[in-house]
Amino acid sequence: MTTRNDPRRSAARPVDAPGRTVVIGAGPAGLTAARELVGNGDPVTVVESDSVVGGISRTVERDGWRFDIGGHRFFTKVPRVEAFWHDVLPPEDFLVRPRMSRIFYGGKFYDYPIKLGNALRNLGVVEALRCALSFLWVRLRPPPDRDTLEGYIVSNYGWRLYRHFFKTYNEKVWGVPASELSADWGAQRIKGMSLWTAVWEPLRNSLPGARRSRSAQVTSLIEEFQYPKYGPGMMWERCAEQVAAAGGAIWFESPARAVHLEDGRAVAVSVGRPDGGAVRLPADAVISSMPLPELARIIDPPPPSSVLEAAGALHYRDFLTVALVVPADRGFPDNWIYIHAPDVKVGRIQNFGSWSPFMVKDGFTCLGLEYFVFEGDQLWSSTDEELVALATDELAAIGLVDKCDVQTGYAVRIPKAYPVYDDAYDQHVKVIRTWLESSAPNVYPVGRNGMHKYNNQDHSMYTAMLTVDNLRGAHHDIWSVNVEEEYHEASVAPDGSSPGGTGRGAPITPRSVGTGAHGTDAANP
Repeated sequence: MTTRNDPRRSAARPVDAPGRTVVIGAGPAGLTAARELVGNGDPVTVVESDSVVGGISRTVERDGWRFDIGGHRFFTKVPRVEAFWHDVLPPEDFLVRPRMSRIFYGGKFYDYPIKLGNALRNLGVVEALRCALSFLWVRLRPPPDRDTLEGYIVSNYGWRLYRHFFKTYNEKVWGVPASELSADWGAQRIKGMSLWTAVWEPLRNSLPGARRSRSAQVTSLIEEFQYPKYGPGMMWERCAEQVAAAGGAIWFESPARAVHLEDGRAVAVSVGRPDGGAVRLPADAVISSMPLPELARIIDPPPPSSVLEAAGALHYRDFLTVALVVPADRGFPDNWIYIHAPDVKVGRIQNFGSWSPFMVKDGFTCLGLEYFVFEGDQLWSSTDEELVALATDELAAIGLVDKCDVQTGYAVRIPKAYPVYDDAYDQHVKVIRTWLESSAPNVYPVGRNGMHKYNNQDHSMYTAMLTVDNLRGAHHDIWSVNVEEEYHEASVAPDGSSPGGTGRGAPITPRSVGTGAHGTDAANP
């Protein structure tokens, strides 16, 4: 007998089934692919180098405290993804949470999205006027290079607001000047936003009878989101259980060591095992969410030097969270606060009690201080005790808590959390992608790291869903999912109205490969 959450309910296997599939990585993309496959009765083995599922969407548990890696809102405009979430978890496991975030800058807290009254009070009338004039100036004299992150933000907000509210934070995130980064990241994370929309959107929504459909809002302006009550890891732990119950295999502490090619196709994946040995898994298809450059380096026989050089030119920003336990009344109502103060290293602070009361203990909350690092640098190499001490000092320096309020702390390091969008990343990705498509056409990169693409969780899942469709005969161009130029555009019906949906802009109908036209609407089959 099957249940609503059991992927075995669609176990009839058609003639064009893909055969044996090896999925590399048990994050959102990998587990989505695996669940879609076993739901159709197809054999699948997931190999994961870590001992837990979820990738960057995991929920870490230490001594009964739960905290996320970055915080993950469950908010999407892709109906198929929305349905997947609610098929994995029942309604009672979801909370609807209000969104609240602020910017800490110059010793003051600014509402984000920007609220006119709050910004005027904090900046002062004179500086606010200067910011407005700066915004008008870039209407007349745009920055010369809008292909950089700096140029992209300045063209939307003006120089003064860029220096106040964007420069420090973004350079903390990436570790390099914003003038050296591609504008693509801005198109992803500040999509559809400008000074005008940031100020006008909240004002217009506050007018009686003038509230916009959630589907027409840009992501940065959403007011609420869904959230699994024990964190996003709950979703992927349950999903893994369902994959295993339906006959799929999930191997932990089992990194992919080699993808073997014969006659222009992948035929097997060699996998390391916890006992130090290795196993060769036969494969008719390989779906990979491991970092794209690492995938290129484990192909056997090796790809041409141009492909390996492109792989070596792709970079990642690594990430660590220091979670500090403090009394609940020393927390704050925000889900997170952006720290734009240059005198501290922390980039953002989460309050996990504001995400879900089920993640903390009575009378206490857990604050997650986020640091953006490079693997092996001073912060990354610090001991957990040193990191807890640093985070405690910085929390006190900001003025959020006193040092004596911190009860205990934990540090978690996550390598390769953010694919770096430097000025040539897209060309390097294209080299690897083109070679894979011609020389290993049954190897399919998916997800954020797998495609070196700053996907949100829902878009990573969608690339996996469409890839499984392609295994079964569809021709979706998964690289057109979350294309930066289209990402923030609201879908509009022929009559000009906004269709139903839950908010975040995404191409619902990706292009078909080789046609330039739109393919099958996989989100609404």
